[in-house]
Amino acid sequence: QVQLVESGGGLVQAGGSLRLSCAASGRSFRSYAMGWFRQAPGKEREIVASIRWSGLDTYYADSVKGRFAISRDNLKNMVYLQMNSLKPEDTAVYYCAASSAWSFKVPDYDYWGQGTQVTVSS
Repeated sequence: QVQLVESGGGLVQAGGSLRLSCAASGRSFRSYAMGWFRQAPGKEREIVASIRWSGLDTYYADSVKGRFAISRDNLKNMVYLQMNSLKPEDTAVYYCAASSAWSFKVPDYDYWGQGTQVTVSS
């Protein structure tokens, strides 16, 4: 079992930055791939970024490449999403999730946090 709690969301102007954090509990955290997803009103939940358990491999959605960076600290049971050059279209609820296998797909993730709102004003 893994429990996830996100933090760091908020309101920011376009071009600004935010850093999301995800605190995980559970002994087996370091064996899970971790992902950040987002869901805007009226849209499906989509992958933003994912990172393998080792931290050596990452994946980014095309829409955030070069602007966002995912990282993890297995000693602290933390996952981060650094978001730079934010755009109004990045506005969404952001979720942290854990998967037993490295994946880019929502259904493959077993555990989810409650989400944190990110709002980017123009």
